[in-house]
Amino acid sequence: MNERQQKILAAVIEEYTQTAVPVGSQILVGKYKFKVSPATIRNDMTALEEDGYLYQPHISAGRIPTDQGYRYFVEEVMKDKILSRDEQQKMQREFLKLKAQNTRLTRTTAKLLSHVSGNFAISGLIDNDEFSDFGMRELMEEPEFKELDEMCRLVEMLDYVDEKFDQLTRDMKEGETRIFIGGENPIEAASNCSMIVSPYKLSSGEKGILALIGPKRMEYAKNKSMLEYVKKLLGASIVIVIVGLSGISFLAF
Repeated sequence: MNERQQKILAAVIEEYTQTAVPVGSQILVGKYKFKVSPATIRNDMTALEEDGYLYQPHISAGRIPTDQGYRYFVEEVMKDKILSRDEQQKMQREFLKLKAQNTRLTRTTAKLLSHVSGNFAISGLIDNDEFSDFGMRELMEEPEFKELDEMCRLVEMLDYVDEKFDQLTRDMKEGETRIFIGGENPIEAASNCSMIVSPYKLSSGEKGILALIGPKRMEYAKNKSMLEYVKKLLGASIVIVIVGLSGISFLAF
C-alpha cells in the first residue's frame, strides 16, 4: 500500500465512522482535500478493494472498510490519542458522581465507560463471578443493528458473553490490551462487532475485565485512551475490550 492509498483508507474509515454511509471518491476529494482527481481516487480505491482493504456493498455505492482494512488501520496508521484536560476532568467528575451513589464498582465502571464512549460496556471481577453492563440502548441505536436478525443475534451474544471471559483472556498477559475486529473475535456471534480486551489484577489479587462493545466503525483510538484513563482513576491495571460492528470490546479494572 503506497502513502496515498494509506491516507485514502484512513479517510474512508474516518468518514464511515462518522456517517455509517459508504464513502465515494467525490467526498474524499471535496472534504479531505486530496490533490488528485476523483478518477485517480477511484483507481486507488479499486486497488484497495482488490487487495481486501475495502469493499463495495452495492454497484452504485461507495466503499466501506473490511475487517482487514480496519486491522491495517489499527496496526499501521492509528496513533494513540491523548485525552484533553476537559475530557479527563469530565471523566473524573462522572466517576466521582457515580462512586458517591454507593453502587458496586463493576456497575460504576460499566456505566462510566458506556457514557463516555457511547458503546456497550461490561465490567467484571472474574474471581467473584460479578459482572455489570450498561449501554444496550446506545448499541441498539447504531444503524448496523437496526435489522431484526442482527439485533437478535447481538442480544443473544451479549447474554452469554461473560461466560466467554476466561476464553478471551486465557492467552493474554496481565495488562495486555488486545483489539478483536469482526471475524477475529473468539466469540463467533460477535463477528459483526469490534472488541478491545485487556485483563487486570487488583491490589487485592482479584482478577477483572472491562469491555466496550460497538460497531466495527467505532473510534478505536479514543475508546482505548478512555479505557486507559479509567484505569488510572481506578488505580489499577484493567482489562479492556471494545466491540464494534465486526467485533466486541471488553474493559476490566
